Amino acid sequence: MLRLSGKTALVTGGGQGVGRGIALALAAEGAAVVITGRTEGTLKDTAAEITGRGGRACVVVGDVGERADVDRMVAETVREFGGLDVLVNNAQTSVQRRLEQTSYDDVELAYRSGPLATFHAMQSALPQLRASRGSVVNLGSSAAVQGEVSFAAYAMAKEAIRGLTRVAAREWGAYGIRVNVVCPAALSPAAEAYFTDHPERAEQVLAGIPLGRMGDPESDIGRAVAALVSDDMAYLTGATLMLEGGRTLLG
Repeated sequence: MLRLSGKTALVTGGGQGVGRGIALALAAEGAAVVITGRTEGTLKDTAAEITGRGGRACVVVGDVGERADVDRMVAETVREFGGLDVLVNNAQTSVQRRLEQTSYDDVELAYRSGPLATFHAMQSALPQLRASRGSVVNLGSSAAVQGEVSFAAYAMAKEAIRGLTRVAAREWGAYGIRVNVVCPAALSPAAEAYFTDHPERAEQVLAGIPLGRMGDPESDIGRAVAALVSDDMAYLTGATLMLEGGRTLLG
């Protein structure tokens, strides 16, 4: 028996990078997975990979920055698979600039696609999660925990998500809902692009990770999330799980 057999998961931003890795890992443990995002092609590629491995998946195209789209994502999940057990808020858009160059628009973009999207998804999914005594995993960031240079808007958004998570863990524990954060350091397309543009930072980052490598989105991050939402971790809520190879130990 797979750990998530009979469960349904919704993963935002599931078409690439960490979201894709999480979706693949949840499906490998038996969950039916709904993957959402703005780019239909990458979503369909991830869904095809899941079904090619014998799993179940469907795609909902939409923008988590729009409340109506978020509500539709949850409704389509319930229509397709009959309920919702796991919500993974992974989607996030931001730009990286030094603090003095960061604009209001930069911050608004990061907040609308990050903490506000997470807030909306959690509210929309609450009736289903309450019925299933489900689990929420929100994505934080080791870069935010460390206060990485040029990540002002992103760090603000990610730390807001951690605060929201702690409040929800307290309020929703009475419903049997667990709410946790994972802070990954993974070689996603965004990370690869950043390191390509800033090769000196790539060397610095790797030198600061005790395990000596960036995480793999599926095997290192996704499998950890699958364990986190399973009954194996049924007594953990309100926690931040650092999936960053020990990077913040040296911060």
